Amino acid sequence: MSTFLTAQSLTLAHSSTPLFKALNFTIQSGDKIGLIGHNGCGKSSLLKLLNGEYDASEGNIAKANHCLMSYVEQHIPSSLDSSSLINALAETLDETEYWRAELILSELGFAEHEYQMLVSHCSGGQQMRLLLARAIINEPDLLLLDEPSNHLDLPSLIWLESFLKNWKGAFVLVSHDQVLLDAITNTTWIMRDQALHHFALSCSQARTALEEKDAQDKLRHQGEQKEIDRIEKSAKRLATWGKVYDNEDLARKAKTMYARKERLQEEQTELSDGTPWCLKLQGEDLPAKRLFETTPFKLCPPNSALVLFQMIEVRIKSGDRIAVLGSNGCGKSSLLNLLHRLYLQKTQTHTLTKAEPTEKVGKRDEKEVTAVTFHDRCRLGYYDQSQNQLDDESSLIDALSHFGSISHEQGKRALISAGFEYARHTQKVSSLSGGERARLLFIGLTLAKYHLLFLDEPTNHLDMEGKEELINTLNEFTGASLLVSHDRSLIEQACNRFWLIQDGVLIEHISAEEAYQSIAKQGMISSSSQEFSETHEQFAITQNEHSDRALNEEQMLERLIELETLLEEDLKRKEKRQKPKRQELWREEIANIQSKL
Repeated sequence: MSTFLTAQSLTLAHSSTPLFKALNFTIQSGDKIGLIGHNGCGKSSLLKLLNGEYDASEGNIAKANHCLMSYVEQHIPSSLDSSSLINALAETLDETEYWRAELILSELGFAEHEYQMLVSHCSGGQQMRLLLARAIINEPDLLLLDEPSNHLDLPSLIWLESFLKNWKGAFVLVSHDQVLLDAITNTTWIMRDQALHHFALSCSQARTALEEKDAQDKLRHQGEQKEIDRIEKSAKRLATWGKVYDNEDLARKAKTMYARKERLQEEQTELSDGTPWCLKLQGEDLPAKRLFETTPFKLCPPNSALVLFQMIEVRIKSGDRIAVLGSNGCGKSSLLNLLHRLYLQKTQTHTLTKAEPTEKVGKRDEKEVTAVTFHDRCRLGYYDQSQNQLDDESSLIDALSHFGSISHEQGKRALISAGFEYARHTQKVSSLSGGERARLLFIGLTLAKYHLLFLDEPTNHLDMEGKEELINTLNEFTGASLLVSHDRSLIEQACNRFWLIQDGVLIEHISAEEAYQSIAKQGMISSSSQEFSETHEQFAITQNEHSDRALNEEQMLERLIELETLLEEDLKRKEKRQKPKRQELWREEIANIQSKL
């Protein structure tokens, strides 16, 4: 393997406390690296440092002359908003190479009539593909990708997974999507405690390995501490005797033991500080068969006659955890927003009888009204992805009072348990980051103890640990939840009902896998990533010079090991957590690869 990049003693500090220090690593051809860590630990900063946007405080980076590197930023530069897709992509090309921009747009799933579309009019998925196109137009050897999956819908996420799986170069990918990382990476870097932990493993395996290391370090630390305490106790005793009996020999031995104790303390195994906060979500179950129910209606955007989709008759009870799936713009968030608005109207006017129609939705016939019934004792909480429930001008402690009648002491304890130290409690909400606002909003929802929660993209500002805590806390939540999300870990592990909005209709599926298959079957997932992989062979990415046969065999062997590992890990899970349909698909693929080998 050829070496693309090497970093030695890399340190970055924007203040007196460094983000990370003394990092050492090497990136080689064939490396597909997932970079993970909690929010604010320095992942994006490391990529910007590798890309030359930041200068290292200490250490150096050496890049091979033959390595061409491209950086895929999180957002399209605002300077390109008024440019067309084709112009935004071709700005670094000569006029004679304009055809390459058209070719890549085609390969990334853009229709010819979209080439002249303004960048500002692109969806999140289209902007992500444009960012990738701008990065690969010059055929790089190494890609640096900073959370490309943020704000993507499920079809675009699955497309991105397919694209990166077929990518022939090396990459470093910052992401909080463990499903994506497990599917496409062969190496994991975990940034924590200002250091970088390296594992030649998939994301989930690397995290397990780090947990095991933490457990071993804790045991080692405890053993070392016992020895330190023993020496300190002996040193104190000798020092006392030396003083009482005026014995210089005993006093000298005491000093020697104190010196040994200090040396052991300096060499003592360091323990991780852990994640900076813990997410909890508490609620109450309402002993009723129906928290709310609807009869069929057509959902339209406010002040519009356009029908987003046809709602079906549904009922929700305590214990239901429903995932609302579909592509961006299909009406998922609009559904939650509408139901929340109707709940507020009905609770204010006390018109909770099923026979009474509610307000009209959009410009349409008077007969097309929403029939929604909430239980008369149901308390509903709403997590809006825009986080508008939080007043920017309120202090942290005052912001919690809007969620219910809680004492100052309750609010203080809740903030401290979520990682907000006491000195910050009078800080304004407007000064918080997106992740901190999410944390504060979850605190409010917990203190209110709702029967029913609407969660609109709750993982947008959560790191991997935060997502896992949300999954665990939703599984323990005694009420019901209706959540819009594209995060497959959350969908598969925390939900037991699955609504898919597709072709203007909401349909309930019995499993997440069935919903995914329906998405693929209806052509919502572009097949262009495979077409791109086939065409991309013609480009001049030449870091692997093995024969096609050897390369294919190597890839098949790697895939075989990956499939066998996935199958083995899934079989080790509790039976109710296993995925029989996936096991069947894995076994079929294993048999197919074995027959070819």
